[in-house]
Amino acid sequence: MGGGGSRYGLGSLFRRTLIAILTAAALAALAVLPVPLGAQASETAAASAESASTESSNPIDDQGSSFKYRSYITSVTPKVTGLSFQVLQFADRLLMINHTGKTVTIYGYEGEPYARVLPNGAAEQNIRSSATYLNRSFYGDVNVPPQAQNPHATPSWQVIDRTGQLEWHDHRIHFTSPAIPPQVKDKSKRTLIFDWKIPIEVGTQRGAIAGQLYWVPESSKASTAVIVLGVAIALGGLILVLIVRRRRRASPAGPAPADGAPGKEAW
Repeated sequence: MGGGGSRYGLGSLFRRTLIAILTAAALAALAVLPVPLGAQASETAAASAESASTESSNPIDDQGSSFKYRSYITSVTPKVTGLSFQVLQFADRLLMINHTGKTVTIYGYEGEPYARVLPNGAAEQNIRSSATYLNRSFYGDVNVPPQAQNPHATPSWQVIDRTGQLEWHDHRIHFTSPAIPPQVKDKSKRTLIFDWKIPIEVGTQRGAIAGQLYWVPESSKASTAVIVLGVAIALGGLILVLIVRRRRRASPAGPAPADGAPGKEAW
């Protein structure tokens, strides 16, 4: 009975060890697979950090940003408590949360006031800003109405949200063409496309959201996952061989079982 219990114990130990290795390998593989939608760079006014992005309570549609691009926020000025920005959907749009007690204004492509969030939480767009119309298309291929073609016109504000948040598409953070950027010489390598900057104003303080757009090939991450899984399987096989050899050395040779008598199981 004692020898049989030892054998079953070794078999159980091996199975538990192998399951643990394979589970760890699967988790490691998932960790290096392409980042899912909504996982993006986050930047607060206090510090720059990457985190899983969140949607505003009044989100707008994804215009089709490619998963091969990543836009990252590198800095926000001025640094004000209660103000945060996030990139959503790889490089598709931005989310601003304003809990500063001040009006935060985003400026458009011609330096005109484009959008703002007031201290009371109201988010507004200037319908006389060309950005209001250009941002409706991922590539900006829209006709701007005459009333929005003068960047010096007095703003006309329209409320679009009342949650202290503003979510908007911005062509300055992504590549506005379906073609491969000329900066990408090797599609398998992570490549900086360009640095970007969006002017803002917090109260009466001028500043900017600064960031970078990268080409990020996903194939390299998938290959890493395959390598990790392969190494884990090989390691599990090696452990199996070592356990079997140890059991054979430890098991004493005994008389052969009589005819009709059941032999002991190997596991």
